[in-house]
Amino acid sequence: MSPTIFYCYDAYCGWCYGFSPVIKEISDLYSDRIAFEVLSGGMILPDQPRHIGIMAGYISEAYKSVEEMTGIRFGEDYLWHIFHPEESDWYPNSEKPAIALCVFKEYFPDRQVEFAADLQYALHFEGRDLCDNEAYRHLLEKYGIDADQFYEKLASDVYKEKAYYEFSLCKQLQVNGYPSVLMQVSESKFFLLSRGFTDKESLVQRIEAVLADLNKN
Repeated sequence: MSPTIFYCYDAYCGWCYGFSPVIKEISDLYSDRIAFEVLSGGMILPDQPRHIGIMAGYISEAYKSVEEMTGIRFGEDYLWHIFHPEESDWYPNSEKPAIALCVFKEYFPDRQVEFAADLQYALHFEGRDLCDNEAYRHLLEKYGIDADQFYEKLASDVYKEKAYYEFSLCKQLQVNGYPSVLMQVSESKFFLLSRGFTDKESLVQRIEAVLADLNKN
């Protein structure tokens, strides 16, 4: 089998948003030699809806660390919800963006990394509510996907099951933090390339080390 890189992320994960430019560059660099698969981790799956106010205090500090370490910027329209939680109607939930990713993969399996980054930008920069169906419409235009078809699939149990399969797969891979990047080189052999934010140079070194090791065998 050819090597596969699994990018385990969550649409609501701020560190994954900061990592988006890195994983996009890695995907561009290696897509001719390595398959890329994005898996949603299901970071926020409350039994009952939980308001953004519950986590706004934490995010109001944490986002600065993400900006400092990664160089990415969070948009004013996103931060408005963080600094005015009492006025926000957001109830974050990882389910819908994970289903959207599963639907998208069927259309463009080779653009998963790009689409995941677009979802994160839509939330963390443009301030779109990923629990709202309308948050995806501009991406359907970008990728030329029929809206009626997409929304039918978004509401379907088939794709919901696919999303929950990804959540369980991340658990099986023992992913306990996002972003995590793993590389599969055989049926049972995985290498953990990174957990948490990692810069491009470090990631390239680790990928090259695994590839060199494979070429020896």
